[in-house]
Amino acid sequence: MMFRRHIAYLKDNPQGYWFKAKLYGWGWTPVTWQGWLVIAIYIIAIIFFALTLDENSPPREIAFTFILPVAILTGLLFRICYKTGEKPRWQWGPPDKYK
Repeated sequence: MMFRRHIAYLKDNPQGYWFKAKLYGWGWTPVTWQGWLVIAIYIIAIIFFALTLDENSPPREIAFTFILPVAILTGLLFRICYKTGEKPRWQWGPPDKYK
C-alpha cells in the first residue's frame, strides 16, 4: 500500500522535475532518467577519486585528490538537484492527495 502511494507520488510529475522532494525528511529523490544519470555519474566520479588513493597517500594528498573533488562534486550535485527539482522541504509522509 505505501509502495503504491510512493510510486504514484513519483509519477505525478507534470512539471518534468528530474528530482522530487523526498517523502520523509529533507532532500530529493531522482524521478526521471536524467536524474538517475546525474546520480550514477556522481557515484562513478566518487569511486574514481577513491581509487586514486592508497595506504601510503599522505594527508595533504588525500585532501587534494579526494576530499576537495568530492566536496566540489557534492556542491555540483546539490546545485543540479536544486535547479532541476522541486523546492526542497521537510516532509513526513506523502502529501494529502496521495494518502
